[in-house]
Amino acid sequence: MYEAVLRSQRPGLAAPSGRVIDRYAIIPLLACVYATIAFPLILVTCSPTDSACLLEARPESKIFWPILSAVALVIALRNRSRLRFPPILIILFAYLALAGASVAWAFKPEASGIRFAQQAMIIASIALPAIVASRSTDLLRGLFWCFFIAAVLNMLFVMGRPPIDVKFATWGYPGYFSGKNYLGECAAVAFLLALHELLHPGRRRILGVITALMSVALLLLSNSKTALALALLVPAFAWTLLKLSRATRVPVWVIVVSIPICWMVFSSVTGFSMNRVSYMLYGDSTFTGRTIIWDFANMQIAKKPLLGWGYQSFWLVGPDAPSIVEAPGWVKDMPNAHNGYEDTLLELGYAGFFLLVAFILATIHGIGRLARFDLSRAWILLSIVLYVAITNGLESTWMRGFEMLWVVFVIAAVEAARYWGQARPAANPAIARRPAMRRIHGPRFRPPSTPVNVVRSR
Repeated sequence: MYEAVLRSQRPGLAAPSGRVIDRYAIIPLLACVYATIAFPLILVTCSPTDSACLLEARPESKIFWPILSAVALVIALRNRSRLRFPPILIILFAYLALAGASVAWAFKPEASGIRFAQQAMIIASIALPAIVASRSTDLLRGLFWCFFIAAVLNMLFVMGRPPIDVKFATWGYPGYFSGKNYLGECAAVAFLLALHELLHPGRRRILGVITALMSVALLLLSNSKTALALALLVPAFAWTLLKLSRATRVPVWVIVVSIPICWMVFSSVTGFSMNRVSYMLYGDSTFTGRTIIWDFANMQIAKKPLLGWGYQSFWLVGPDAPSIVEAPGWVKDMPNAHNGYEDTLLELGYAGFFLLVAFILATIHGIGRLARFDLSRAWILLSIVLYVAITNGLESTWMRGFEMLWVVFVIAAVEAARYWGQARPAANPAIARRPAMRRIHGPRFRPPSTPVNVVRSR
């Protein structure tokens, strides 16, 4: 009875339901399945060193995303009254709009326009159906099932596919992915989602334990040290942030912003830089050669600092591309800057960078609001968001096609946006009409028949 009353006073907490997803939430989860399972399995025949095979446009994607986005638009039009756009989505759409506008000044407008059109379809396929999905829909559990299947398939591929062991590549099993780092990222997200299942009793907990064990095994087999470290550290970090925010009443996003500021002050005072951190982690001070790419990227950013070179119009856009003509040595062959923030600055300048940061912080703020009435869900969402944000310091996934981590981040952001307007639990009107209940404990309790002066003399 008490739980029923508590739920009625907290509309953000969905009533118990046997459903995992409704018919609308199937669409964003299909986007996750395609990015995490279907497309990597399409590419499994390509050699990890065959960049032409790995990077060429696939006909399956040209069919899948237009169909999925068309279905999403039909759903949105048929449910116009249920559409709402919290600040998280407004900033996301502004970020997307800037990418579309950048086609006008892109180095290669044709390539930029095609890639923007695909990105618009991806975001529409995820955001629009999820916003109109029912409150009982659990996108997190849908994500878990996607990554549970991915973990099972990768375990089978690890047993039947040899590890990557070629020159200039670190040893590790790739699973069904094109590289070991992708397997590490997939296993890390599966591990974080499994933690949420561990919080539920019965079969969900058992399945969560199995998935967590498979994820740790895959992280070790992939030899992805960064993914393994973040998978273990980020949940504790996210929990600390939420508890600190609750104790100090400071929004989570403010605490997150203060961390890099404090690091910059600490680094300038002590001289302890990220190069030193790289040497401690990898045995060299260049983050395995990434700082060479970043130096070149910074020089190119300085040429077009405000609006950049155009969305997806810098790397791999032909033999006359700046990355080919001006890059030194092996940097010419890079598909990206191996840093999502550097790539955002390259493509969309500081205007795009500030929109990206605003999108990340708005998502974190939305999760902080969610934590007021659903701490466990907020904990896992924040863990996923922090994992993707930190990973982008060494890899590039921000708004890059249907990269697995980008799709996961957008789903997490939309999940936080779904609860934006219900972060402050409202009183149930039915309960509000009932007579007020007297407290039955404590010295201030007064029976109706007892005179006031008698009570005060006790």
